[in-house]
Amino acid sequence: MKIDLNCDTGENFGVYRLGEDTEVMPLVTSVNIACGFHASDPLNMRRAVRLAKQHGTAVGAHPSFPDLVGFGRRVMNLAPEEIIADVIYQVSALKGFCAAEGVPMQHVKAHGALYNVAEKDAAAAETIARAIKAVDENLIMVCMANSEMVKGAKAAGLRYVEEFFADRAYTPAGNLVSRKVAGSVVHDADAVADRVLRVIKEKKVKSIDGTDVVLNAQTICVHGDTPGAVELIRKIRGELQNAGLELEAFGQWL
Repeated sequence: MKIDLNCDTGENFGVYRLGEDTEVMPLVTSVNIACGFHASDPLNMRRAVRLAKQHGTAVGAHPSFPDLVGFGRRVMNLAPEEIIADVIYQVSALKGFCAAEGVPMQHVKAHGALYNVAEKDAAAAETIARAIKAVDENLIMVCMANSEMVKGAKAAGLRYVEEFFADRAYTPAGNLVSRKVAGSVVHDADAVADRVLRVIKEKKVKSIDGTDVVLNAQTICVHGDTPGAVELIRKIRGELQNAGLELEAFGQWL
């Protein structure tokens, strides 16, 4: 069985550094590169694409609300036309750097608040999907498992993958627990690895109240900017391989 391991990267901005891209890139199979609206800038976007190329890691765009100060984690009340324009702008920018480096773009994954809105709001999910298709109908949309995003991708005729967040707590309804809530991020490496293996084998994860949530995920999301991220990703990767799973970017087998 094949599984993809994806990580948000390229989030440096000017002289500011966020995340451990150099250490993370060799450990994952796909990366979601910030496109300038929540983090990054043209030079850092180019560097991230080049680093992914160096390690043979599949590249995707990570568009967000235009919220650089808030790292894209604040909900913005934008009209559908604005969301479409913002997503097209960001995806196209990264696609240009990919073309310049001879790297195919594999996917698009919304970031932060934009992602959180789209997982519950059918209109927002469909809007993002239409924006992706407008840039390149062959791009794969990364969706929250069992969310409105899946329906949006289907409606637009896009290929899609459903993902599981390795280190994030889930509500009984299958949504991510807000980062403002205690326990929203799981820090124990063994617990995170166990969660990942259970989702793959049983398609279930314990929600924050202890009940099981059924999820069907083909890609596992890890975060490179949390404390101890590199060690955590190594742990997850090792456990997946020990379980006989083959790590490969989803664009190769979807």
